[in-house]
Amino acid sequence: MGTADDTSEGEGHNLPATEDWPRGFGEASWWPFISAAGAAGLYLGAALFFLGHGDIELVPPSAGPIVFIASAGLFLLGLFGWLYHAYVADYWSRGSDSRDSGSLRFGMLLFLGTEIATFGAGFIYFFFIRVGTWPPGELPHLLSSLVLINTGLLVASSFTVHFAEISLRKDNRKGFLGLLGVTLLLGIVFIGGQVFEYYTFIIEEGFTLTDGIFASAFFSLTGLHGLHVTLGAILLGIVFVRGLAGQYTAERHTSVSTVSMYWHFVDVVWLFLVVVLYVGGAA
Repeated sequence: MGTADDTSEGEGHNLPATEDWPRGFGEASWWPFISAAGAAGLYLGAALFFLGHGDIELVPPSAGPIVFIASAGLFLLGLFGWLYHAYVADYWSRGSDSRDSGSLRFGMLLFLGTEIATFGAGFIYFFFIRVGTWPPGELPHLLSSLVLINTGLLVASSFTVHFAEISLRKDNRKGFLGLLGVTLLLGIVFIGGQVFEYYTFIIEEGFTLTDGIFASAFFSLTGLHGLHVTLGAILLGIVFVRGLAGQYTAERHTSVSTVSMYWHFVDVVWLFLVVVLYVGGAA
């Protein structure tokens, strides 16, 4: 039963919803709760990591990384299921109801609101430690050319995804696919740059998560952002493949718009990270 033609009366809400979710806000789904459980597990994994690497090992050292990796997988699984049933399942059988599109965009705004709160908590922690004695130990060279290049790549990707959406709205399918492909490539290169930065800090310089309060803030915030960029790249990849299949038109582009909103969000967060962590930490 498709979303558009599921109009029978007298049927209760399906929990968890499968084929007929979402339809406005009337249907329920377990997927957001799965994502929330995964997100909570990330914090639990981080806590277990510190408990397992202190002067007294309260838990096995491997407990934190295992819980963190499993929670990240659960978080991504929940988001995939949520987005799949929202944007992919029964795509061709659904209509282009502007009310449904507005509901999905509003849902993305609510999701981004929770993300702002999550990153905000991390920034508040950094501001709290920043007002104390600074620097709190020896810090590595933070504001490198790699950071500046990565920043330029991510800022450029915001422009390419924006003009990709404009091209689609103008029914320029070739321009849409080309610019979206460039955005995806820039995102992948950015992720590779951040992995290389972590390699330099951890392997070559010995700067790790346990090296003081700044290290915990740095790796927590940049790692959380890297996870979001990775998710964004996955979403861009899904949209790109669906674009190749001809599933978007000037009238049907809700998932393109919402993914674009998400990508702009991770770009803005990165600019804050550069100013606060890299520039502020080195000052």
